[in-house]
Amino acid sequence: MITDAFSEYFSNITDPRQKAKISYLLFDVLFLTVCAIIAGANGWEDIEDFGEAHFDWLQSKGLFKSGLPVHDTIARIISCLDPTQFQQCFIKWMAQVSAVSDGQLIAIDGKTLRGSYHREDRQSTIHMVSAFATANGVVMGQLKTDDKSNEITALPALLQVLELKGCLVSIDAMGCQTEIAETIVNRGGDYLLAVKGNQKTLHETVSSALKPHIKTAITCLENSHSRSEARAYAVITADELAKQFPKWPKLSSIGATMSYRRTKNGKESLEYRYYISSASLTTTQFANAVRGHWGIENSLHWVLDASLSEDSCQIYRDNAAEVLAVVRHMAVNMLRSETTKKASIRRKQNIAAMKPNYLEKVLASGFTTELDKN
Repeated sequence: MITDAFSEYFSNITDPRQKAKISYLLFDVLFLTVCAIIAGANGWEDIEDFGEAHFDWLQSKGLFKSGLPVHDTIARIISCLDPTQFQQCFIKWMAQVSAVSDGQLIAIDGKTLRGSYHREDRQSTIHMVSAFATANGVVMGQLKTDDKSNEITALPALLQVLELKGCLVSIDAMGCQTEIAETIVNRGGDYLLAVKGNQKTLHETVSSALKPHIKTAITCLENSHSRSEARAYAVITADELAKQFPKWPKLSSIGATMSYRRTKNGKESLEYRYYISSASLTTTQFANAVRGHWGIENSLHWVLDASLSEDSCQIYRDNAAEVLAVVRHMAVNMLRSETTKKASIRRKQNIAAMKPNYLEKVLASGFTTELDKN
């Protein structure tokens, strides 16, 4: 039964309520919340409405034997959960069901939950840093920061709990720190870090070394969405640079990208980006990794906003925004893992809302290991 699989990873979450005052089991409310968000719910009333519409189905699973809680009760229960413990359960779940392979790219990037701004006490919006496995399009883990500027403090903590052995970890310029590179290497992975002005000497040295190579690099031309784009990629070994910057562990290659864009109205832009890596990358591997990291915007952040309405979700009570952010990541992972229906994430949500048997397929796919799928 799917509730048993769900229970295996999420039943140990601590219930902070006084036992004498518990009317609804924490597991039941959490399972309802996950199912409702998979089916497109975006607020507490939506979750309650989903529960009412699927009450017979929920009771057939042995849940809510004493009736369904109202939305205020659901909000109170979810808001008091420990988000760190919930994230740890999520990471444990993903480590078991989604094995990473050698060379797989894990892109780490942050996203602000714009609707989580607390208007009464002026609490800052929540910023979540997520680790995204680009090959299968699933989130491997996440961590909250107080704001975007604090990504650098959250990254080491997130890296410490992820399975990185054999993976290539890509991070933007904020993560270009020797301590972060060391953490990745010590955990058996390789890093691909963007270099900008926050590492001025390194940036100048890398750009100077790659300048003649990017000029002669093969350019890829694209025409789409009323604009023309050209991209070029160059990568070389970092033998000499590694001697100049010995603090960077296993520094093996450096790379550059050139991106040119011209819009329909004639506006032009030209941008160069530079990278360092502990992996000995070919030009093709480097280009695929860079494009994979950029893809997190469309493959994860855009989906969270367009399909799961994350930015418009104005929930900020206690720990609710952070907990629901993790639940939305769960929903994306399970909807992507269900492959019998060839449809968009949004369409799968609609089908799951109307057909409990399809919802069960989505839930089951999320708790099926890669070995079982193959």
